[in-house]
Amino acid sequence: MAIFKGSGVALVTPMKQDLGVDYDKLAEVLEDQIANGTDSIIITGTTGEASTLTEEEHVEVIRAAVSMVDKRIPVIAGTGSNCTQTAISLSVQAQKAGADGLLIVTPYYNKATQKGLASHYTKIASQVDIPILLYNVPSRTGCKIAPETAAGLARDVDVIVGMKDAVGDIAYTLKLMEQVQGDFDLYSGEDGQVIPLLACGGIGVISVLANVAPKFTHDMVMEYLEGDQQQALKMQLKAIPLVEALFSEVNPIPVKAAMNLMGWGVGSLRAPLSDMEPEHVKNLAKAMEEFGITLA
Repeated sequence: MAIFKGSGVALVTPMKQDLGVDYDKLAEVLEDQIANGTDSIIITGTTGEASTLTEEEHVEVIRAAVSMVDKRIPVIAGTGSNCTQTAISLSVQAQKAGADGLLIVTPYYNKATQKGLASHYTKIASQVDIPILLYNVPSRTGCKIAPETAAGLARDVDVIVGMKDAVGDIAYTLKLMEQVQGDFDLYSGEDGQVIPLLACGGIGVISVLANVAPKFTHDMVMEYLEGDQQQALKMQLKAIPLVEALFSEVNPIPVKAAMNLMGWGVGSLRAPLSDMEPEHVKNLAKAMEEFGITLA
């Protein structure tokens, strides 16, 4: 059974002025996501600035999200690392904290071989009992899980159940789904390609867009899954200009700027990320207003 179907939000981590985690704001954001139909919370991922959280903060943010959500919808914890032992430690702690699943990015910088990737994921999976989603985003990691490797892991490792596919290549996705023979939970990791990934057999999205348009993102996916493919496509096309603005600088710079434009007050970003360039903020605000989002 899938961890979720529909829209999972790749949630930002709100920060205070001193760049400490703002747990009060996190609670507000989570409540808004649940109220607007989001189907799953993905915490401490790329959008959540996991790479600049300490391990203690990383686990505490997961623990807080699990407590705040209180089993109303699944919470999936990002626990990837380019160090296998660190990924194991984070994954074990996330399971103890009550996470419903794990999202584990390929080990970045090291550029592991396919043999190394298979070993990395197998070792992590051997230490936990909750479902794991592979996270394939070679544009950020310099490392791609081959379809054959993903299929082998899905076949041989019970807790590896699916993938967040942010490769951005439909030919790759089709090859992946051919290799796994449909027995795999595929989620789009590209907000501009949600409907194409669903057409390949996907069951949802892990979305940056959902931070600013949670109901829209949920509705778009469900329109497709419930059979109104034309309406889903219409919604996908409507979202394209906003999605482009949300990725005009490296994620999560624009989405934090967007949430602050909406009045959420989710704070700034930890170095080495920096605040969005003023011209890009102007273009982002325009795209948000044209989409129908009210600015503060």
